[in-house]
Amino acid sequence: MSTEQPTFTHLDEAGHARMVDVTLKQPTVRSATARGFVRCAANVVAALRDGSVPKGDVLAVARISGIQAAKRTPELLPLAHVIGVHGATVDLAIVDDGVSIEATVRTADRTGVEMEALTAVSVAALAVVDMVKGLDKGTSIENVRIVTKTGGKSGDWHRPDEA
Repeated sequence: MSTEQPTFTHLDEAGHARMVDVTLKQPTVRSATARGFVRCAANVVAALRDGSVPKGDVLAVARISGIQAAKRTPELLPLAHVIGVHGATVDLAIVDDGVSIEATVRTADRTGVEMEALTAVSVAALAVVDMVKGLDKGTSIENVRIVTKTGGKSGDWHRPDEA
């Protein structure tokens, strides 16, 4: 086991934030999947199931919002690299106590897409909250996390407690 302290590549010698230079890295195929949950009251779940949310098709709006967010991640996170988002899926499912969300983002680039997957889930969740807030002001976003990532120098990783 190494006793060396990890180096933080997003900091310069003076401790100031900087964007990591990935110019010399070779593009590789990479993917990341994130999940999250929007907890809703029973009346909201019922409205989602029967399509009676006054603002419209919640899942369709949230899906497109999440995909768009994945593509715009570097505009929101200043140290994130502008990379080609070559594939993005956002899947939403109505369950008994809310909406589960899963996003997978793929690229063939020099850096990973974990932030893009997390941003997709987060913004899709925000879209759900925005569309149902008139029915329940207590709706909450919970447990946004990366569940798997593939490719890159660090290799594949899967959250142990997730299927």
